[in-house]
Amino acid sequence: METALAKTLQKRQVIFLALLLLLWEAGSESIRYSMPEETESGSFVANLAKDLGLRVGELATRGARIHYKGNKQLLQLDMRTGNLLLYEKLDREVLCGATDPCILQFQLSLENPVQFFQADLQLTDINDHSPEFLDREMLLKIPENVQPGTVFPLKIAQDFDIGSNTVQNYTISPNSHFHVVTHNRGGGRKFPELVLDKALDREEQPELRLTLTALDGGAPPRSGTTTVRIEVVDINDNAPEFSQLLYEVQVPENSPLNSLVVAVSARDLDSGTNGNVAYALFQGNEVNQPFVMDEITGEIRLKQALDFETTQYYNVEIAATDGGGLSGKCTVAIQVLDVNDNAPELTMSRLTSSTPENSPETVVAVFSVSDPDSGDNGRMVCSIQNDLPFLLKPTFRNFYTLVTEGPLDRESRAEYNITITVTDMGTPRLKTLHNITVLVSDVNDNAPAFTQTSYTLFVRENNSPALHIGSVSATDRDAGANAQVTYSLLPPQDPHLPLASLVSINADNGQLFALRALDYEALQALEFRVGATDRGSPALSSQALVRVLVLDANDNSPFVLYPLQNGSAPCTELVPRAAEPGYLVSKVVAVDGDSGQNAWLSYQLLKATEPGLFGVWAHNGEVRTARLLSERDAAKHRLVVLVKDNGEPPLSASVTLHVLLVDGFSQPYLPLPEAAADPAQADPLTVYLVIALASVSSLFLFSVLAFVAARLCRRGRAASLGGCSVPEGHFPGHLVDVSGTGTLSQSYQYEVCLTGGSGSNEFKFLKPIIPNLAPQGAGEELEEKTVFRNSLGFN
Repeated sequence: METALAKTLQKRQVIFLALLLLLWEAGSESIRYSMPEETESGSFVANLAKDLGLRVGELATRGARIHYKGNKQLLQLDMRTGNLLLYEKLDREVLCGATDPCILQFQLSLENPVQFFQADLQLTDINDHSPEFLDREMLLKIPENVQPGTVFPLKIAQDFDIGSNTVQNYTISPNSHFHVVTHNRGGGRKFPELVLDKALDREEQPELRLTLTALDGGAPPRSGTTTVRIEVVDINDNAPEFSQLLYEVQVPENSPLNSLVVAVSARDLDSGTNGNVAYALFQGNEVNQPFVMDEITGEIRLKQALDFETTQYYNVEIAATDGGGLSGKCTVAIQVLDVNDNAPELTMSRLTSSTPENSPETVVAVFSVSDPDSGDNGRMVCSIQNDLPFLLKPTFRNFYTLVTEGPLDRESRAEYNITITVTDMGTPRLKTLHNITVLVSDVNDNAPAFTQTSYTLFVRENNSPALHIGSVSATDRDAGANAQVTYSLLPPQDPHLPLASLVSINADNGQLFALRALDYEALQALEFRVGATDRGSPALSSQALVRVLVLDANDNSPFVLYPLQNGSAPCTELVPRAAEPGYLVSKVVAVDGDSGQNAWLSYQLLKATEPGLFGVWAHNGEVRTARLLSERDAAKHRLVVLVKDNGEPPLSASVTLHVLLVDGFSQPYLPLPEAAADPAQADPLTVYLVIALASVSSLFLFSVLAFVAARLCRRGRAASLGGCSVPEGHFPGHLVDVSGTGTLSQSYQYEVCLTGGSGSNEFKFLKPIIPNLAPQGAGEELEEKTVFRNSLGFN
């Protein structure tokens, strides 16, 4: 019920606006032009721009259009000059018929803003039609006893011109019996009457032929003729007389065919044949009348459908003729009553197939409505659906504009199907539906949106160049070029990151490619931003973060840090024969440049001089004795330790370890190889080293004299086998033993061996013969080191 009430209120508002518009139009004046009919096409009518106070260029910029009633183009507007010209010859009789004055209404519409101007073109009549009789011959039967002065009505001539150009006078050819009198009738029509001047004599002249001429008032006048044939008959005293000289009848336009309009009646006082009356349509003011007469009963019936919109009135002349030839005449005035038999008509003057989505109050369509019915039957209201963002605005003389109520959103709805309903106020109400489709054109009001705010991509190191590593994707809710997305790499925040040499992006589809092989050990991850830009104007863009994680590949073999394999004398570890099982011989220290399981290292004893004597712990690389040593065990042992990572496939490295079984440790033995002096490095440290070497050499000489030769030889042989060369180089910082304990036992005591000829300071350490010495305190160790350094001559 609320919906019905809302619709009723809406219709009332539209009707109210329409009434206001009609009142405004009634008080407004339109521009009127006048020109003769049949003027050649292209003739100048007026300068509309000047008459309306508009600039000449304004007509073109504001989209001036001329609207007519109906679809026939009558005029054309020159946008450059503002001149209004005839599109074709105009025939007043075709356009207006008998209507006087003949006024053609047209409207001029302008856009931005929407304006309407009313103008009228009056066509003045020219004398381009001659009078014309419908019958080539008229027959009159006149009794011979008719007295002079008797009047006989004649049929009129038709002239499609109006005013003075229509029939103005009738004449009859010269004769001695009759003359013609021209009379005026309502509506300005002239009709002729034949007046008897001299009595007729049938025996003298039984028949007369006269020429009736109709003359119009043009200059020069035009004329038309017909023949009046008069038959003189015997005496007939009385002519038929109608009961009424004027019959007035109202007939609805939707009356069915053959329906009775009116029945006329005439009587004749004569008897016999002279008293028999026959009825006939004498002549009306229309050439083709939609009526038929029953000559016996006097009934007038419809033979054609009536149309109020075409003709509202008919004047029909009825003649009643008796058997003697005398006749009487009456007039039947027929008024056609309007019924609501015409649905409203909608004429679309302008239709915009698409409208921008961000333009409120945009004119979508301009149309006019009409209903040829009259009164309430011709009064109309217009409406559209309630749930649409559009408004109907009445503008001028049944013109309406369809405008957007507010900004549209193409992304929410790209197309509207609008039904314009035009309903008249007649009974029953008739309506016309007109459907239009309005497309919402896109504007660039949506930036591209990535499917994810950030992307994480994975690429394995050592990839092939130009490898596709992933894609980013962005969508744009707009359409056309506004939705075409172009991808690009944005400048990195880190200016030192060579992004352009690492990654590229396909601008069309967002595919990302690695430009070169990546190395996990050099670059584990990189972050950068990608942009998506549409092709609208102005262009809109958005960004997304891309993280590329480089996956490690097992491309690095384990690297042994200790013991070093430098191609010189192998590193020899001294093990006392009294060592217990599990005695720590040495520790293999290795690293792997890979990560994860590729860097998980395991150790195993690959080869040994005597299997089962030594073992290697798999997880820390410690080489320990597996059992008690005996005198039967060889003094020298060669161990090959395999270091293997956990990659797929696994990579490995091997290291050779020499072990010397000893009974005990002696004093440090320091062989001094001859070293060529380097004059370029004559610094104080070199001097101190030379002094220290000399002192140590002296000590060795005294020691040789004091000990037994056999023991001395044995010690010399142990010193030569225990020499350990440590090459120069930088050890990674994370491999430095900061605890001070190292990977070996604290019970070890080292002897410094300076190898001459190496070009660098190298040290060789000898283990003590007694295996399990108690660890000394920090102070004692410092003191011992100081004494030892001083004994070598270091400060």
